[in-house]
Amino acid sequence: MIARCIVCLLLLLPLNQAWAFCGFYVAKADTRLFNKASKVVLVRDGNRTVLTMANDFQGDVNEFAIVIPVPTFLQREQIHVGNVAVLDHLDAYSSPRLVEHFDHNPCARYEMKALADKASTTITRAARKKNKSLGVTVEATYTVGEYDIVILSAKESSGLADWLMENHYKIPAGAEGVSGSYIKQNMHFFVAKVNLEKHAKLGFNYLRPLQVAYEHNRFMLPIRLGTVNANGPQELFVFALTRKGRVETTNYRTVKLPSDMEVPEYIKTQFADFYRDMFATQVKKENRRAVFLEYAWNMNWCDPCAAEPLSSKELRQLGVFWISGDGARDQKSQGQAQNAFITRLHLRYSGQTFPQDLQFQATGNRNNFQGRFIIQHPWKGDPKQCPQAKQYFDQLGKRMQKRADTLAHLTGWDRSEIQKNIDWPKNQTVKNHDPWWKNVWE
Repeated sequence: MIARCIVCLLLLLPLNQAWAFCGFYVAKADTRLFNKASKVVLVRDGNRTVLTMANDFQGDVNEFAIVIPVPTFLQREQIHVGNVAVLDHLDAYSSPRLVEHFDHNPCARYEMKALADKASTTITRAARKKNKSLGVTVEATYTVGEYDIVILSAKESSGLADWLMENHYKIPAGAEGVSGSYIKQNMHFFVAKVNLEKHAKLGFNYLRPLQVAYEHNRFMLPIRLGTVNANGPQELFVFALTRKGRVETTNYRTVKLPSDMEVPEYIKTQFADFYRDMFATQVKKENRRAVFLEYAWNMNWCDPCAAEPLSSKELRQLGVFWISGDGARDQKSQGQAQNAFITRLHLRYSGQTFPQDLQFQATGNRNNFQGRFIIQHPWKGDPKQCPQAKQYFDQLGKRMQKRADTLAHLTGWDRSEIQKNIDWPKNQTVKNHDPWWKNVWE
């Protein structure tokens, strides 16, 4: 558990340097909470893109192959194999989180609260071959790490499908129709499968991420080919890194995840279940057609930290080519900024709900945001200690009822079952009244 509240108690700290949030991080909702989840890192600067792709493939690596449309021809030097640990670190750093606070003694005066309330919540920073009968051109072949890679161009989708099958790539039913639209856009196809001999020599029991770097004016992510062999909705996490600011989708709505809402104390032991059900509720609320913003922050810091910021070395491994230095903490000690802004987007998609590829834009919005939920522990003092204590306990039951209503609304859980799990104040009467949010959200 990492505490991030100590600096809020420093009187000599200028207000514009104070941390935005005080609290103790106690749990996070990383990608492992979800099945069928893929992670993509997009580093974008001007027309330059570095794309890192990780997936949740399970099974015999002999069965693994991916076909990804890319907007331009890729040379060998533009393809790399990434480090899965760096993606895991980025996931942990940007995960939605649960934090806990503790109510103050109502009989004491806390003048520092006014300073904390005024604190700023933002911070500024191949041999070429042709198969004329199929209309497919093998533009290049490479071996990168444990992967055999082919760069293709095609004149028609049926020829592409035939070539893939003749070359022992298993493609799902429906891929031909989707690939036709990419051919019309003059896109190339990045095709990769595992080199079994090299994979065995490396000794990994997993597949490492693939990375490609290219220049193109289109800032997009092709997702439609991923839907043709999907046996249900897929989870996609996009981690976008820019030096400019927040990244948003332009052809789908980008919606902020609910945040900064207080939930009952018992959620501390049920945060994974809470987050899955909460996200499913939000997806349904947006008719399954929205992209959710889960985190937006300058990589230089975090509050509260679900994991430490990535070092300069880790960021460069992801393709953040505009920074230098040995590590995040070393840079901060020299007064230098990482100048890498992270946006974490999460979508649950299918071919029906997301019929178009994702189109993005990098904005100048550098406002910080995090999916954050709060446990507020009550004061355990004597109600007779002072007049303010009695007033505190009079209001505590109402606050706890509000948290129960919030939890029911966010997750769709049964309110009566929620109330059974709450440790109510003594003599508190629990009523099934209309929830406080009825006229706000509905």
